[in-house]
Amino acid sequence: MAVTAMDLVATAKQNITEITVNDAKQALANQLVLDVREPAEFAAGQLPNAINIPRGVLEFQIGNHPAFAGKQDADIIVYCQSGGRSALATEALHKLGYTKAVSMAGGYKAWSEAS
Repeated sequence: MAVTAMDLVATAKQNITEITVNDAKQALANQLVLDVREPAEFAAGQLPNAINIPRGVLEFQIGNHPAFAGKQDADIIVYCQSGGRSALATEALHKLGYTKAVSMAGGYKAWSEAS
């Protein structure tokens, strides 16, 4: 039986840590913030100091980006629009050695609604 995208997200969420919007707001000053949405979504609004690397190219670009290169021990908050892509991205980051990456539950949508 084939799995769905939501099955992949559910599995990823079992393997990562998710934080709330409030936790993210409190930690923003001390952590790198990674937006894995597409550039047009990022341009429409983002978290303070967020760096945009779209989910589709994350594994190829993260290691070469000056903010992340050689910083596998950095604290990273990952977010997308609603939490699915960031869960998958956080799981991928863990596999690449960024073990302190966490996903913001609810994504930018939850952030905007809480602001």
